[in-house]
Amino acid sequence: MNQKRNWAAAALLLPAVLLAGCTSGARETGSQAHHEHAQHAGVAAGSSDSVSGKTELTEATEVLRGKEFTLTAKPGMLAAAEGTTVPVWSFNHSVPGPQLRVKQGELVTVKLQNELPEPVSIHWHGYPVPNAMDGIPGVTQNAVQPGEQFTYQFKADVAGTYWYHSHQDSVNQLDRGLYGTLVVEGEEDSKVDRDYTLVLDEWMGGGAAASDSGTGAAGHDMAEGSHGKSGTGPAAETGHAANAAGHGAHDAGHGASHGAAETGHSGHAGNSNHPHGTPGQGHDMSMYNLFTINGKTGEAVERLLVKEGEKVRLRLINAGYMSHELHLHGHEFSITATDGQKINHPPSTKDSLLAIAPGERYDIEFTANNPGVWLLEEHSDNPAAVGMKAAIVYEGAASGADRANEREKLPRIDLMSYGEMADAPFQLDQKFDLEYTMNLGTTEDKGGQLFTINGKTYPDTEMLTVKKGDKVKVRLVNKSESDDHPMHLHGHFFQVLSKNGKAMTGSPIIKDTLNLKPGEEYVVAFIADNPGEWMFHCHDLHHAAAGMVTHLRYEGFQPQFKADPKAGNKPE
Repeated sequence: MNQKRNWAAAALLLPAVLLAGCTSGARETGSQAHHEHAQHAGVAAGSSDSVSGKTELTEATEVLRGKEFTLTAKPGMLAAAEGTTVPVWSFNHSVPGPQLRVKQGELVTVKLQNELPEPVSIHWHGYPVPNAMDGIPGVTQNAVQPGEQFTYQFKADVAGTYWYHSHQDSVNQLDRGLYGTLVVEGEEDSKVDRDYTLVLDEWMGGGAAASDSGTGAAGHDMAEGSHGKSGTGPAAETGHAANAAGHGAHDAGHGASHGAAETGHSGHAGNSNHPHGTPGQGHDMSMYNLFTINGKTGEAVERLLVKEGEKVRLRLINAGYMSHELHLHGHEFSITATDGQKINHPPSTKDSLLAIAPGERYDIEFTANNPGVWLLEEHSDNPAAVGMKAAIVYEGAASGADRANEREKLPRIDLMSYGEMADAPFQLDQKFDLEYTMNLGTTEDKGGQLFTINGKTYPDTEMLTVKKGDKVKVRLVNKSESDDHPMHLHGHFFQVLSKNGKAMTGSPIIKDTLNLKPGEEYVVAFIADNPGEWMFHCHDLHHAAAGMVTHLRYEGFQPQFKADPKAGNKPE
């Protein structure tokens, strides 16, 4: 089962120390984004390294500056709250992994070192890297085996906020914590005094799990990929602990193969006759009962320090599988970019909700002109929302001045009419070289759920075949009754042209990930300017693992690698 990072016993928390880490580039355990908070209570947590057998400890999320970096994938433990730890797989013993900060125009080199017992890869989410650098096992490279290395190299041509994560068995490896952030600093970026990056995620808390005989540290079966880990601590009291027990919870509104005991490896190995394992093992999103910001929850979330008069940027990244609606208290703010791409003349708004779906990024900016302590908080009826709050604290202000109100009904920001119109690459009524419709659906198969594109599941979905230079229009229609589908296109940006038959009336909106709620229809367009073979899939990776994947392939393209049948490539 995709038993997402179930909590280990609090007794496993060992004395906290910081590791030196194996990285290249300038190291900043604080940086402008975190410089006042190096002594935060949640900086380090204990773990048992299931590969070497020695005790390892996670360290604070750091910012690495430069052109050359090393990211080491290895097991560890993360302290999400005082007294509660979770076994993770991480890059450089940090969840999120280090932020890689580079200058626009630089040639970036990243060496991936795999010290995990399973193959891994790195996908540069949203970044238009050369195809061979996209990090998709079996499509652009072979998965990096335990003990081996792979070097990624690309030119940082496009400024903005991005992230990276494993794309090998990604529904499980991203779930375990194998992700980090990438910021390309543009020459024309607006200047800010504070620049914080906040990564949103969901985890599973507490409850007795299935038998873990023969497992590694904290009941974490690294060798077989089982996610059955027993847990105790505060998370066990959040109201959904029973959902973790025995991997038995299912939800008719969600699908994908889980249940390590039944399927062997999170829905991939249990049924060799089905490309996605045993589809009958559904997933219940209520099992994600602990929400985090930068790997911390509740009081452990880092305080965001500001001074009166400063301009503040918040880079918001959703690394989880659920959408979140955020409310910034006490300040007007503007959305300056979505998925790293700038919005033209963004207006100020206040007391409005910003919805951020899996895989999406939003940059927001505000002026610190209201001294005190204020919250950035998730708005939801979900009990776990209480943990997804970050306190914005003015220097000299007393703590605890702002009150949470995560269930207050507020209007949602509509990007359809946000910002001012400007010249854009595409118009809705222009001529295109290729027009394609993707009907996104949910279906049943042998008692379980599959997620389809035009009625088919990957690898049987129809590919989009293009020529370099083609102008491509894609109509996306969500025909699922209860599932959101955040669709992500690799290697390209697309322009959103319309929603539910109505043309955009605000700023051109350029994205790489777009969420469709049930019944919604969007038309998007892009130019085929990056030859290769690229995935186009739902970034609720449960849905991708259960079929909602297709490829964009350029005519005549030949990959630069040969797939190794022994590599264990799992691209979904």
